[in-house]
Amino acid sequence: MGHWCLGLAYVGKKMYTDAIREFQKARAAGGCPCELAALGYAYALAGNRSEAQSILREMKALTQQAYPFSYLIAEVYAGLGESDRAFEWLNKAYEQRDYQLTWLKLDPMVDSLRADPRFQDLLRRVGFTR
Repeated sequence: MGHWCLGLAYVGKKMYTDAIREFQKARAAGGCPCELAALGYAYALAGNRSEAQSILREMKALTQQAYPFSYLIAEVYAGLGESDRAFEWLNKAYEQRDYQLTWLKLDPMVDSLRADPRFQDLLRRVGFTR
């Protein structure tokens, strides 16, 4: 968890190489799909689209085998700047009642989506606004 938190701090400082290194450590030590999503997000922000897309493929395969990680997939698409795809997966997360939506108001990985009216609509549907 410490590596994941440190990775998020590095992302916030736009230190993507350091963030990627920390997320890789978190992934090696853990097993939470949130670490994989964070790694994909950092790759996307660093401009390494092929690595980010590779992680998306891995996450989609995991989604078919286990719990649907729709919210986490949306985070990677947000990092890639693919808002329409991010909202597609956020809407799937909503339909699946994904518990990750509880982070929607705080999650820095979806900051790029906040100005979009679809984000405000999702906040309303989740119950964060009236």
